[in-house]
Amino acid sequence: MSVTGRWQLDIRTPIGRQTGVLELTETGSGLAGVARGETGDVALRDIVLDGDRLTWAQSITRPMKLDLRFDVLVTGDTLSGTAKAGRLPASKVTGTRISGHPESASGT
Repeated sequence: MSVTGRWQLDIRTPIGRQTGVLELTETGSGLAGVARGETGDVALRDIVLDGDRLTWAQSITRPMKLDLRFDVLVTGDTLSGTAKAGRLPASKVTGTRISGHPESASGT
């Protein structure tokens, strides 16, 4: 299963709903990515795809400085799971592959 492409994310945090776009690309050594949102672009770290489970980490500085860890299950063109920031409660994450990407057209 390919997770490369652009994903529209919705994160339900304790401080309100956050949205953004997750962009994943394949490199010679694995996956690379960036999260794009209202506060700018953030590089992803430690991206791992194990079957249908996708995990990654990213750091943000706004609205507050946090180190986030995402753990989602990918099913076709949707994903769902959680984002965790330290001792804060886990936030629900959902996402949909943005149409027009080659994987979306092939149904994988």
